[in-house]
Amino acid sequence: MSAGPHELDELSPFQLKDRLIRYAKAECASGAAAHKFLNAGRGNPNWVATTPREAFFLLGQFALAESKRIWDERDIGGMPEAAGIARRLDSFLASSQSSPGSILLRAAIEYGESELGFNPDAFVHELTDAVIGDNYPEPDRMLTHAERVVQRYLAKTMCDGRPPTGTFDLFAVEGGTAAMCYVFSSLRENRLLHTGDTIALGTPIFTPYVELPRLEEFSFSVVEIAQSRMADRHHAWQYSDAEIDKLADPTIKAFFLVNPSNPASFAMHPDTQARLVELVRNKRRDLIILTDDVYGTFAPGFRSLAADLPHNTILVYSYSKHFGCTGWRLGVIGVHQQNLFDERIAALPERDRVALRQRYGSLTTNPDGLKFIDRLVADSRDVALNHTAGLSLPQQAQMTLFSLFALLDRDDAYQSRCRQIVQERLAALSKGLGLHIPADPLRVAYYVDLDLAVWGRQAIGEDFTHYVAAHHAPLDLVIDLAKRHGSVLLNGSGFDGPPWSVRVSLANLDASAYEAIGRDLKEMAQRALAEWQAAKGQGR
Repeated sequence: MSAGPHELDELSPFQLKDRLIRYAKAECASGAAAHKFLNAGRGNPNWVATTPREAFFLLGQFALAESKRIWDERDIGGMPEAAGIARRLDSFLASSQSSPGSILLRAAIEYGESELGFNPDAFVHELTDAVIGDNYPEPDRMLTHAERVVQRYLAKTMCDGRPPTGTFDLFAVEGGTAAMCYVFSSLRENRLLHTGDTIALGTPIFTPYVELPRLEEFSFSVVEIAQSRMADRHHAWQYSDAEIDKLADPTIKAFFLVNPSNPASFAMHPDTQARLVELVRNKRRDLIILTDDVYGTFAPGFRSLAADLPHNTILVYSYSKHFGCTGWRLGVIGVHQQNLFDERIAALPERDRVALRQRYGSLTTNPDGLKFIDRLVADSRDVALNHTAGLSLPQQAQMTLFSLFALLDRDDAYQSRCRQIVQERLAALSKGLGLHIPADPLRVAYYVDLDLAVWGRQAIGEDFTHYVAAHHAPLDLVIDLAKRHGSVLLNGSGFDGPPWSVRVSLANLDASAYEAIGRDLKEMAQRALAEWQAAKGQGR
């Protein structure tokens, strides 16, 4: 195939993935593939956290018993009652006191009472009523006890146990994807960003952050803050000082990043983070930052930008990867109570403030005083349906139990094992490739982004990489891998990454599968090398 535009170039890597899956399954069905169908394209982990789920289902059984205690008429029950409910839960758990779910529930209620000062009946009733799902979310932004628990969880996992002074208000949302959509929309609705503004993206980056700014309602001009730094002739997937210094430009209104990164899967270097913090504090106190930290639990000692720049930063976090719960759709948006967004809204021109009073006037007699995070909640339901906003209560109950499970895991045994799993799979991929992947303490290894052009240049030489670029399109790599080997990877170019890079998810297959994928990639490289050598022999 000659190099040039490919018919599939315009597809998002996640839409392209569906096409690649069809190719790969057809190859495997024909019996031509060397192994069964392998999909390392999407980052859905193949592990699940069992104990907090067991606690959830056990809580559900208790909640049904409580419902029937109030009203038991054929298939009809009543709403759980708060008075004495903690004592009744304790009695209920006595019958299954040795099970992991029961142990977690007992410890969770004790933690809420002793560490967070909760009234046991109020806390247990919130969880019980939530798991039944018989009420609207109240408060609609997040249940009271759930918010306190998740604040403590984020302090541990996103702030390295050292949260900034003050409090983050939280909005429980339907995963990180919903958080992104809500934040983009509310920033524009509240005149914090305007159609056509200039924003910065830390690239390569999760594809929706590339695609959302292009939508007509935003039409943002994008400046790339590229993870362009090299180390020992390999991608270090870090921001150079010069890239960070681009943010000193006052025309850049906001900076959106994923940290640890996706697709490269590296945590930001502490020196880079310190440089960014200093720049914002001294030169760009007006800069809006959104940090998407879903992979933070895979980085030892992780500290979010939200911890160092709480005044400027919107925190997005999803439970999906760490707890293996993409199907639960659990995420939060965090905004510090002392923040740039409320200040900027208060300082808007009168014309804009009048328009916003009209927008939010049905919610409060003082729309000027409505906090930005509460505007996010309202905007998530187009304001008119604010009274039915909020994440479903069974989801909030499971989120709370996931958080308590992590908080009570004093040795972080579960977290350590999750980190170990992806590192083992990285080693298997490296073995299959026959290629040394340099160790790096900042490598999270949830994904690995392999730039095959860099490999070809180092292993063989510039002539080889020029030949491949002249005779093939970058998408040929992932298409041929699916068609010839039955393996699915995502193209790095879809994340605004290097054109000849591929993203391998290390989360969703067993280690042996990654060794096989490594062999597939090695075979493709050898085939390209043989093609080049034949062309050289013919003087092409």
